[in-house]
Amino acid sequence: MEPIEEVIRNATEESQEKVDWTKVWSTRYPVLATYQKEVDIPKYAAEIRRMFTELQADYGYSEQDAMLVLKDILAHEYMDNRLKKSRKFE
Repeated sequence: MEPIEEVIRNATEESQEKVDWTKVWSTRYPVLATYQKEVDIPKYAAEIRRMFTELQADYGYSEQDAMLVLKDILAHEYMDNRLKKSRKFE
């Protein structure tokens, strides 16, 4: 994990903006290459935008910080739900 952590520490905003993250991650998770044709994106985008705006207003977060907080909450919800499901089958 150390090499990954080092790359993250050394990555600049400019270099990150040049990467097509959807394309990169879709090699591992193919749904990222196809969902745009299936999902009602404006529906979910509007809700995400509402949550961004709410976090910014309620906590004074920048847009980037609001995105990072929402991303972290989403990841924790996903992992917590996976753990609950796996424990159900033990």
